[in-house]
Amino acid sequence: MSEAAARAPHFVRSLERGLAVIRAFDADHPELTLSEVARTCGLTRAAARRFLLTLADLGYVRADGRAYRLTPRVLELGYSYLSSFSLAQIAEPHLEQLVENTRESSSLCVLDGDDVVYVARVPARRIMTAAITVGTRFPAHVTSVGRVILAHLPPEETEVRLARAALTPLTARTIVSADLLRAELDRVRRQGYALVDQELEEGLRSIAAPVRDRGGEVVAAVNIPVQAGRTSLAAVRRDLLPPLLETVAGIETDLRMFTGATGPARASSPGTGTHRSSSSPRPPAPRP
Repeated sequence: MSEAAARAPHFVRSLERGLAVIRAFDADHPELTLSEVARTCGLTRAAARRFLLTLADLGYVRADGRAYRLTPRVLELGYSYLSSFSLAQIAEPHLEQLVENTRESSSLCVLDGDDVVYVARVPARRIMTAAITVGTRFPAHVTSVGRVILAHLPPEETEVRLARAALTPLTARTIVSADLLRAELDRVRRQGYALVDQELEEGLRSIAAPVRDRGGEVVAAVNIPVQAGRTSLAAVRRDLLPPLLETVAGIETDLRMFTGATGPARASSPGTGTHRSSSSPRPPAPRP
């Protein structure tokens, strides 16, 4: 059965195409011509032109000669979600304190489909090679935050995700074996944190720990990325893991207080729900 035939009766194809036109613009393609939009979205030139002109009338796109660009108004499409995302608001002061204490950047991420999405971020003054902002997405299986969340999914869901993951090498260190990745997730689950060494990008290490709601479900993860050239793996565990665990504990305390009896409402990413974590306790911070 074709993808189109499998769509539910309520599915509005024109809305899908309009959103595809917006998503065609990104950091590598801030400007696109009509032909480029049509080619990227699989549309005819006439259809692409109608969508672009409609988006221009609504204020989401502007024409600059033969090229089109998004306008700041597209931020409204995500603002409602981010502004109601109580977990991001709760976590931000804790991330700020963590960055002040460690002099390293820190972010809060949630799972959305097979990606992790950055929903809160506090940068340090050091410039990292990876350009990361709120809304940035990466494949979950190759990031420390993603592995922390994946490790605490129900086993059957983890298997489904491993089966469909595109295990392509992003660097020479990227795990591309499902068996090795499964073993790594088991280790992450046991030790209570994930440490990824230059698998997403050469020269970039990252450590992450899970954030649990009042019901014990892992709803997000906090990470600290560092440059491999100046911070060894031993130093990451010794110097950054203890304050990271302290930070997520503070977020969890505030999350329980703010959500009260309502449970993990608005603590999960859209369309993914929250997932029951394992009942293993958080490990103690390692001794220096």
